[in-house]
Amino acid sequence: MILQVNGSPLEIDDKSSAADLITKLTLQNQRIALEVNRAIIPKSRHAKFTLNEGDICEIIKAVGGG
Repeated sequence: MILQVNGSPLEIDDKSSAADLITKLTLQNQRIALEVNRAIIPKSRHAKFTLNEGDICEIIKAVGGG
């Protein structure tokens, strides 16, 4: 299936979870925020949150600094 991730199309396996997407993008060990169709998906729900064809995903990386 095709998703929009940060404005670009991305192909991912059908019935993939948010955790699968994060792993595919090699972001699993980073501090991120995930939004799907304008709703924030808490990290505690990533493994059980199923993505659907055409979902619009935004992933934001937390950056430290001062």
